Amino acid sequence: MSIKDLADCHLDHVAIVVEDLEKACKIYEDMGIHFLPEREVVEDQGVKTAFAPVDDRANIELLEPYGEDGPIHQYLAKKGPGIHHLCFRVKDVKAKGEELSAKGYRLLYPEPKIGAHNCLVNFIHPKSTGGVLIEISQKGEH
Repeated sequence: MSIKDLADCHLDHVAIVVEDLEKACKIYEDMGIHFLPEREVVEDQGVKTAFAPVDDRANIELLEPYGEDGPIHQYLAKKGPGIHHLCFRVKDVKAKGEELSAKGYRLLYPEPKIGAHNCLVNFIHPKSTGGVLIEISQKGEH
């Protein structure tokens, strides 16, 4: 396998749940990782995000609970802060989701949803992946 083989699927981000977004950004910035100044709220997911590019493709995404309730609130209450999921960028999230479903993987949503940066996203349940929540994401060109 070569790097060319990975053109249709590559690591987009590692998402980390935090209690305080700005406090967490400072920790990483003290190590030399610089977050973009924009913060995005994804109300449907009950989350506020901050992104820091690591290279020309991959990012670190920090996730802070937003609003009264949501999946990140529940995750934080149950497991505390830490790595939440890996996200892989694909060309067509709907087609990739159908392909993965046909292979027996359990998706969280029957249809992709809008995520951060207006991307189409879906998640593969950790029970299907050996314990890791995996997001598949399509760039927001829809």
